[in-house]
Amino acid sequence: MVVLRDGMCPGLNEDLIRELSAANIKTVEHLVSDDIEEIAQRCSVSYKALTTIRRVLLAQHTAFPVSGADLYEELLNSTSIISTGNPSLDKLLDSGLYTGEITELSGSPGSGKSQVCFGVAVHVSYQLKQSVVYIDTKRDFTASRLLQMLQAETSNSEEQMEALQRIHVFHVFDIFSLLSCLHNLRCGGLQKVSVGGGSVKAVIVDSVSAIISPILGGKQKEGMSLMMQVAGVLKTVAKDFNVAALVMNHVTSGADGELHAGLGQSWSHIPRTRILLERSKSADSSSCSLCTATLVKSSRQPCHIKQEFDLQWWSRTEEGSSGKRKLNDSDSC
Repeated sequence: MVVLRDGMCPGLNEDLIRELSAANIKTVEHLVSDDIEEIAQRCSVSYKALTTIRRVLLAQHTAFPVSGADLYEELLNSTSIISTGNPSLDKLLDSGLYTGEITELSGSPGSGKSQVCFGVAVHVSYQLKQSVVYIDTKRDFTASRLLQMLQAETSNSEEQMEALQRIHVFHVFDIFSLLSCLHNLRCGGLQKVSVGGGSVKAVIVDSVSAIISPILGGKQKEGMSLMMQVAGVLKTVAKDFNVAALVMNHVTSGADGELHAGLGQSWSHIPRTRILLERSKSADSSSCSLCTATLVKSSRQPCHIKQEFDLQWWSRTEEGSSGKRKLNDSDSC
């Protein structure tokens, strides 16, 4: 179900939505499937205005045929590959994050998911000079950590501040504020944050599961519908604005004892690429940042291939005249 929103189409304003809601017409499905004449009488709204609105909504939400050749041409012209800044992770992702798609990184608490998010944000903002939208759902975003990572990239404070200004943070606390944030990005928000700071190339949600998990199951029947709305808007933002969407997810333990990405079967079809992140089994979490990333789902590479990398890659320090010290996969703890 798609909830009716102000500005969804011409004529659909807050006052009309309030009138429709009072008549229990709250979704696009209700408005296009119920009898328009009866709705007009119940809401004391112009029949002609409702007919026009319904015609626009039908055009927006009805599928139209597109040839395979046109889709392929569109793919070639619109898709870009955004490096994560970590060679091992890029190798697993077949060169990096693809625009127009959703990439998911799942893992247990402490597995390094947020560290990867910070690293990607820093790389895109500093090295690529592009903007990043960072949606924080866990209240644990720390600008000081970003600054530390930028200080490892450059000692120039002006460059550090410019990179920080290209990272736009939104704090959301429930599914409705997340949907509102994504809709605002879709309806002009991405263009606004791009002004003066490079175009937005990545939208990071850390994490989707922190918002969605509490509303699934039990007596909360609308949870699945709201989850799929989030998925739909996120996909639209990624495709229509040619950005890479990176989302974090939690993990659950299956009957086989193996870790699996959370949010169930329905969500599993949403990301184009899924990676499971785990602390390396040989690593002492108190003294080592080595992680193992496993490709769980991909349309480009064989699944279950693995890469080991150091989470401190994005915090490598300057050394000598060469500038940066690289932490290789073989570095010991």
